[in-house]
Amino acid sequence: MIDHLRNLALAATLPIAVGLSASAVHADKIRIALAETPSDELAAFFVALDRARANGLDYEWTAFSDEELAIQAVLSGQMDIGFGTPYSAMQRTKAPVRIIFQLSKLKFFPVTTKKYSSLEDLDGEPILLHSRGGGTDAIANVIEDKVGIEFGDRSYVPGSANRVVALVAGQADATIIDLSNKNKVMRQHGDKFNVLPMFEVDASDEALFANLDWIKANADDVQIFVDALLGVWQDMNADPTVIRRETDPDGPIGQLPAEILDSLDTFYAEAVEGGLYDPNGGGRKAAMADLEWYSDAGQLEGDPSTLNIEDFWYMAPLDAAMN
Repeated sequence: MIDHLRNLALAATLPIAVGLSASAVHADKIRIALAETPSDELAAFFVALDRARANGLDYEWTAFSDEELAIQAVLSGQMDIGFGTPYSAMQRTKAPVRIIFQLSKLKFFPVTTKKYSSLEDLDGEPILLHSRGGGTDAIANVIEDKVGIEFGDRSYVPGSANRVVALVAGQADATIIDLSNKNKVMRQHGDKFNVLPMFEVDASDEALFANLDWIKANADDVQIFVDALLGVWQDMNADPTVIRRETDPDGPIGQLPAEILDSLDTFYAEAVEGGLYDPNGGGRKAAMADLEWYSDAGQLEGDPSTLNIEDFWYMAPLDAAMN
């Protein structure tokens, strides 16, 4: 079982050579690094991209199979904007990278076989997570600190849906998955699995970030992008069905299997109800929550009260979009 999980994790570390150009070749096209392949979780983001394109944004995207790879692609200058929460990398490298928009909160849930009924029961037990240094790794670190346990071996398989497959197939007894997949597991296999009681988390799971020098040099395009994101996030919180209605049938989300497209309304209704998306794009509230969370998770050094938000976030585009 462990060898099989290692093989899955190894395969997942390879970047996925897939991308989509929004328009004809252009020298100043924004290069976006996704941390996963297009899925229902990215449908709202692609709706925002479509709105931004209609307002003149020229872009292309590349999907990487791992958040860490997407972060490194931005740090190296291979890509312009990335998905992730690169707090550790920002502090460690002192690279002028800043977050400009919170895409989603860390609304993840420990799901296990029936052999466990509390977080305390996971002391010394192996757990399946998304990626080394990513959001679920941080959650596991904070669980250890708050509950006073220490997990056993940590294995990594990107994608909540893929971890559900491993769980249902009996290849793992405990994992941490997102809201949608947690609800799906309990609807379909509620007699086999438990959702363990979990403390509330408001920190960022996915955020949009870029090099600060690049942001300032491309301020107009960045503003178009953030304006579109904020508009979609606010519309979605008011009416989650907007995502399905505005999904381009010829775009990457529109090409997903019919059963995924047919479930978009349910997915986003549950996500909005669960507080996954901040209609204000996170901003200073998210930044403060992030500093506390990622300090507790061991991914930021120093007392969070002594850390400066400006060292990690650049608020100007979001402030302008809110006004």
